[in-house]
Amino acid sequence: MDDFYRDEILEHYRHPHNKGRLEQPDITYEDHNPFCGDRIGIDLLIKDNRVADVRFWGQGCAISQASASMLTDEIKGMTLDEVKTLNKDDILDLLGIPIGPVRLKCALLSLKALKAGVWGMDKWPDEE
Repeated sequence: MDDFYRDEILEHYRHPHNKGRLEQPDITYEDHNPFCGDRIGIDLLIKDNRVADVRFWGQGCAISQASASMLTDEIKGMTLDEVKTLNKDDILDLLGIPIGPVRLKCALLSLKALKAGVWGMDKWPDEE
């Protein structure tokens, strides 16, 4: 089963979904991982309190880029309240493979940028 998820991660890394920028986002936020240099930004278009469209940009390792691609697929159509409830377990479930402590910050970078943008702050209430 792990091979399937590894292939899925590589596919999202090589052919990311929703990569780019929105012309006029309602929410935009960029963050980076100072330990490895990964950088992810998120643009959201909000209609009726739902994520109508989303794009991400940035550069980094396969884990950070794949998790951003998977996360953007996942949140389309969600309400902002639903987005606010996402947590690290949701990202790890999307990735489907065990992530060690060194790579965890890479895997969670897109979620951190997303939630900081939605909450309008650098940290959110459930951050560890």
